[in-house]
Amino acid sequence: MATESLLSMFPPVPTEQWERMIREAAPGPDYAAKLIWHPEEGLAVRPYYRAEDLAGLSFVDARPGEFPFVRGTRIHGGWRIREEIDAIDPEKGNQLAIESVAAGAEEVAFQRARIQNESNVALLLANLNEIPVHIAGANHRSIRLLLERLKKRPHQAGLSADLDPLADIEFSAEIIRDLAAEFRPFVFDARDFHEKGAGAIEEIGFLLSAAVDFLAEMQDRGVAIDRIASAIAFRFAMGPDFFVQIAKLRAFRMVWAQTLESFGGGRERAKAVIHASPSRWNETVYDRHVNVLRSTIETISAVLGGADSISVTPFDECCKTSEDGSRRLARNIQIILKREALFDRVADPLGGSYLIEVLTNSIATKSWELFRELESAGGYRKATEAGIIPSMLEHRAKGREDAVAARRSVLVGTNRFADIAEKSADFSDAPVHGSKQRVACMFEDLRMRTERYAAAHGQLPLIVLAEIGDAKMRRARSQFVADFLSCAGLPTEVRLFETPGQIAASPADLIVLCSSDAEYLLLAQELMPTLRMQKRQALVFIAGNPATAEQLTSLGIAGFIHLRSYANRVLREIQRQLGIKD
Repeated sequence: MATESLLSMFPPVPTEQWERMIREAAPGPDYAAKLIWHPEEGLAVRPYYRAEDLAGLSFVDARPGEFPFVRGTRIHGGWRIREEIDAIDPEKGNQLAIESVAAGAEEVAFQRARIQNESNVALLLANLNEIPVHIAGANHRSIRLLLERLKKRPHQAGLSADLDPLADIEFSAEIIRDLAAEFRPFVFDARDFHEKGAGAIEEIGFLLSAAVDFLAEMQDRGVAIDRIASAIAFRFAMGPDFFVQIAKLRAFRMVWAQTLESFGGGRERAKAVIHASPSRWNETVYDRHVNVLRSTIETISAVLGGADSISVTPFDECCKTSEDGSRRLARNIQIILKREALFDRVADPLGGSYLIEVLTNSIATKSWELFRELESAGGYRKATEAGIIPSMLEHRAKGREDAVAARRSVLVGTNRFADIAEKSADFSDAPVHGSKQRVACMFEDLRMRTERYAAAHGQLPLIVLAEIGDAKMRRARSQFVADFLSCAGLPTEVRLFETPGQIAASPADLIVLCSSDAEYLLLAQELMPTLRMQKRQALVFIAGNPATAEQLTSLGIAGFIHLRSYANRVLREIQRQLGIKD
């Protein structure tokens, strides 16, 4: 059967009909609440998109490698696997780099290498002439030494560094004027914005504002725009919101290309060089192997977004000094994506996706609006000095922390689905919290406090989840509370009771009543006097947030555990009342 004949059997369905059916299924205000996703402030993702949503988006017709480079700066797929080498001694660093390349790395980044003289440079770069090399933590002296090296002996695959271009404007201008073609010394880094809670719109808006400040400063000093563009790269952290992160890189390339063109730069120079790496704010110490899964998803988003190079940190970096095995696992994430999953075969594989194209446009448009607001405030540096950008980041960080604390944002193994049997000694003798922005720390501190108490006292208080009454509600609530308390390392016992008197007779230090809202008041009216008569000191909590909460509190109920609870606060209070203190 011809394709045309087959398709004729399925007449087109207009959008109005789709909308009518959806609203019949989700009447009233529930449509927006249930079906429209707000991954960050300023973005609203609808439940479906159609071809008509791409009308007017001129960049959709651009091919990979074509201006404005939404679909990537290359006509082919692929990216470079960057291995981060953490060694101070240049010779040792070089040895590790050569081993990493032999194991599959395609680019190396020296994190703390000592570069004090030409000999250090020679040792560091030995036998790496065909491998792109990045120097992290560069300073004025090391940059000058690298430039001298390149004048004498060009590095075929290119060198780069992570010097902040705005830190010393005069030095930056000096370096660009003396720049070797194969050296890219400056990086505009969005990771700090991301780790502090910024969304994709703000990451791009802030980064673009900083870059425009630099372009203007360099032009004022007579530096050609194309020469400036060839000296800088960009770095992004990739978060867990998969589609947004893909669109983030695509949107940034577009706004950067258009910005550079507006400064008079050539289109070939308008290709943004982007390095990406998984986020660190969502890494977890407990259930740390989940970090492997997080890194994999975030790496895939970087690949599909068109990053030029990607580095993946070992899954246990946040809690211990990583060993060969965890470093190899981090490297192999990318090797599998390339060699087994064949992710490098296609450039911009999601190009044409209605969702991705609309999301790319939304992020680009919103970030450009933010950029213009910052320009109205005097540019990036003045907006920072005035507290505008720090205030926005503080607000975003607070929102992220609140979402994790209230368990609206899930960290598997930490604020949901925790492995109660895992102990900190299983992964480190001296746990290291690493990044100050890691939001898991609030729950990890609770678990470690519980562990210290158990070590000091030989056992933990007995917590009984008292199932009673409504069969459906009691089971659902005991499961919820067990998961809730496990996030602080507090084990529970689920017991079924027929009467409040039986509950009062249990030897629990903490009793959590698990029943229906309608039954709680009658249960408490019988249970609490019985406990007082027995001179029991047991704490009693309610699983839920019933309308009778005020009356229950007056009867002596110590607290409530429910979906809207700020888990870290409630758990800390439970620990305090149970005597689990530092």
